[in-house]
Amino acid sequence: MFRLRTTLPALLAAAGLIAAQPAAARPALWKLADADTTIYLFGTIHVLPPGLKWRDRTIDAAMGKAQSLTLEAVLDQDPGAVAKVITTLGKGEKLPPLADRVPADKRATLAALVAKSNLPAPFLDGLKTWAAAVVLTGAALDQIGLKVGAEGVEPQVSALFRAAGKPVDGLETAELQLGYFDALPESAQRAFLVATLDDPKEARADFDRMVKAWMAGDVPGIEKSFADEPDFTPELRGLLIRKRDEMWADALADRLKRPGTIFVAVGAGHLAGPDSVQKILARKGLIVTRVQ
Repeated sequence: MFRLRTTLPALLAAAGLIAAQPAAARPALWKLADADTTIYLFGTIHVLPPGLKWRDRTIDAAMGKAQSLTLEAVLDQDPGAVAKVITTLGKGEKLPPLADRVPADKRATLAALVAKSNLPAPFLDGLKTWAAAVVLTGAALDQIGLKVGAEGVEPQVSALFRAAGKPVDGLETAELQLGYFDALPESAQRAFLVATLDDPKEARADFDRMVKAWMAGDVPGIEKSFADEPDFTPELRGLLIRKRDEMWADALADRLKRPGTIFVAVGAGHLAGPDSVQKILARKGLIVTRVQ
């Protein structure tokens, strides 16, 4: 589950250059609609290489028609929200040192990552394992030439909607989003931490493959990036993917009762695979049509 190509870009909020950018980007786009309501569903990559041209006429037209934008969570309006959750929900008691929570052969790599993060070791030792993994994510991404910032899809589309005077809202809060990690068993939290210690070359190659599939609208390719993860067990998929997708499908079905057009942008992994938002909506008798 927990390679950088899946969990970190998909559930958190990834700069560098992709070896070969597709000549024409066509990320997948879907539509859920009735007589007076249209909901566009767009799968995102939360962090992207700078200058990547992913927008096209179809996506721009959908955003232009939409009266509002809905994201997984709106975090940019309160930069301290995640830090606040980390220092409250993420704090633990009588925890073993962080180094003792990874295999012995990963401890030197962890020490190097902690040094790169410039975070005090005692602070990290006092965090629950999932929270330590979250705060080390930035340093792990930096190792593979990627940075959290304005290049991701969400910051870009948020800026477009706000510039047009259109509201931006979220399906979740920072506390709810990070609460899913807090609910993971310790074994899964440790796997998440170990994921930040992946070999940088392999992690970057995984990331590039995922972005290439996303740019091409290759939904099976995106699904494969999850299916290839040996640690992404049914239990973890149920908590981190299916449970959230079910909640979002309920919210979208309810939104369909009100007129208007909205643009919904969530991680591409939530719109691929057996537990996708579209398939859950279909089980409710609501048909989602692929636009692109």
